[in-house]
Amino acid sequence: MHTTTVRSPRAFGPARKSFIRRNLPYFLIAPSVVMLLALIAYPLLFALRSSFYFWNLQIGPEPLQFVGFENYVQAFNAFDFRAALTNTLILSILGTALEFTFGLAIALILLKALPGMNIVRALLILPTTIAPIVVGFLFRYLYDPGGGLLIWLLQSLWLPVPAEGILGSPSTALAAILFVDIWQWTPFFAIVLYASLLAVPDEILEAARLDRASAWTILMRIKLPLIKRTAIIIVMLRFMQIFNTFDTVLVLTRGGPGTSTRTLGYSLYEQGLVNFNIGLVSAMTWITVLIVNVIVALYVFFAFRNEEW
Repeated sequence: MHTTTVRSPRAFGPARKSFIRRNLPYFLIAPSVVMLLALIAYPLLFALRSSFYFWNLQIGPEPLQFVGFENYVQAFNAFDFRAALTNTLILSILGTALEFTFGLAIALILLKALPGMNIVRALLILPTTIAPIVVGFLFRYLYDPGGGLLIWLLQSLWLPVPAEGILGSPSTALAAILFVDIWQWTPFFAIVLYASLLAVPDEILEAARLDRASAWTILMRIKLPLIKRTAIIIVMLRFMQIFNTFDTVLVLTRGGPGTSTRTLGYSLYEQGLVNFNIGLVSAMTWITVLIVNVIVALYVFFAFRNEEW
């Protein structure tokens, strides 16, 4: 004779509460993760499918013909795309390196107990709060060859200025855009690195000073290793952000003169929203995604390979 034991609902109470408590963080972030995947996955999959078709909205609202990898071949063979990739890499690598270097120097200065540092710290964050397109318009007037402030300063210092203007010369236009980006985003590095340096224990620094370590030795052997993880992450984030530079280029030069300041972001805008070449711009999008992911993956691998978590 078998007997069936009926458990009271209360018996499941502790187990249910334990399950909910253990998985509560996942339940809370699940809606955000689903929304993020929807906003990222669908456009990428749509672009992947479109990249294998000849599709131009000036000809018809629907894809006209399956062309396989023809759009990818056309993108790689296009001189404009190769020039845009080169300019984007120059801006991304040089911009990130210079902004980190200047930001670290400013952060070290902020650590000094100099008069007025509180005001400087408050003002330092202002450039990063301005929209890039507004910054572009600001520097467009500063670079104006007919009376821009920066042109006047360069001429006052007897420095050569191209007759067609800084933005009108292929030899200086890309450097001008790089300078704008450095002006706006160096404070970002300075503030984050300054906060990280404040977290370095004073006991370690005091011990190093008692051992008569130089300021350079303290910086290279103590401060930078202790803030290494933060530095690696913000460099990666900033590199990806510069790689998508578009607003400043649109306002200042529109990719000119010629292709001297064309970036991948501006090329995607021109092919997609000016020429309406959906198939080609989709292929360019996926090429850009793959390039960024490869660079970031290699960067993370080499940066964190000796790190212990």
